[in-house]
Amino acid sequence: MELLQTTLAGIVGQDQKWRGMAKERLDQLTMPYWALGRLMDLGLDLAGMTRSLHPPVSRRAIITMAGDHGVTDEGVSKFPREVTQQMVYNFVAGGAGINALARQVNAKVVVVDMGVAADLSGLIASGKIIDKKVAPGTLNIARGPAMSREQAVQAIEAGILVVNQMGNHTDLFGTGDMGIGNTTPSTAIVAALTGVPVTELTGRGTGLDDEQFAHKIKVIERALAINNPDPTDGLDVLAKVGGFEIGGIAGVILGAAAQRKPVIIDGFISTAGALIALALKPEVRQYIIAAHLSVEPGHQVMLERLGCRPLLTGLNLRLGEGTGAALAMNLVEAAVHILTEVATFAEAQVAGADK
Repeated sequence: MELLQTTLAGIVGQDQKWRGMAKERLDQLTMPYWALGRLMDLGLDLAGMTRSLHPPVSRRAIITMAGDHGVTDEGVSKFPREVTQQMVYNFVAGGAGINALARQVNAKVVVVDMGVAADLSGLIASGKIIDKKVAPGTLNIARGPAMSREQAVQAIEAGILVVNQMGNHTDLFGTGDMGIGNTTPSTAIVAALTGVPVTELTGRGTGLDDEQFAHKIKVIERALAINNPDPTDGLDVLAKVGGFEIGGIAGVILGAAAQRKPVIIDGFISTAGALIALALKPEVRQYIIAAHLSVEPGHQVMLERLGCRPLLTGLNLRLGEGTGAALAMNLVEAAVHILTEVATFAEAQVAGADK
């Protein structure tokens, strides 16, 4: 708990002085006022986050948190639990969607075992994944709490530790996930924190049919009724209806913010982690960049709660793993190039617009 408290205490908002200096420069670039829209907004944010007019973003890592979920016993996913561990091996082999997209943007993929229900000691011993396993999967939230409060803290602190260990050689973080069934706890988290009805938030996850979809809604509603998570207590929500990888993602976000570094969140699962982080420290939102709008119905509600507008819309992404975060990294880099390379009217000796 000490690491969590120290990290929370170290998070402050963006530096308004540096935002002001960035705004002054962006206002004078050789183009109509704010003609590059969101990219210029992003340049402001990056300057405020990093306290620099040359925000570093070249050293990139996507941290993909993996964990299993007891609620899969309720039949809320079309895929068996074993797929979580199988996909971890696929990540390590470089054959997953996140690997392809991370290679495109020159980002390192870091896989963390937060709670996979399998023995991954071989991968750990060879240094191919990081071992932060809290337990071999959460308990079934439809029948009781996912984890203890102590385990919730452990999961978050694991994410903080990973970021702290990577801090000296990483400028830009991205979050990703792997966990069969994890849209169920993620939906429960957003329902608990916002009070929006489960029926308005729940999606079909891995492709449930109508009957399975109706069953998933009932399972989530039962989990909330049985556990009664406290919406004013992020740790309680995580412990009651969350997941180990979701807690780990929250820790990554908090750890990055404490280092004044931007963190790009992926989709539905990562945003659930971001909501837990937000509940613990509201200022953390000033370091979050939302990559995209997922097809999961609850994602829009989550992003509104965060106060974040997604960079990418209309792509219909629903994979997770960190794929959306990877796609957004080039846009973050583009924002830096605009801030640092486009000449001002004075520098280019171009006449500005009439006042």
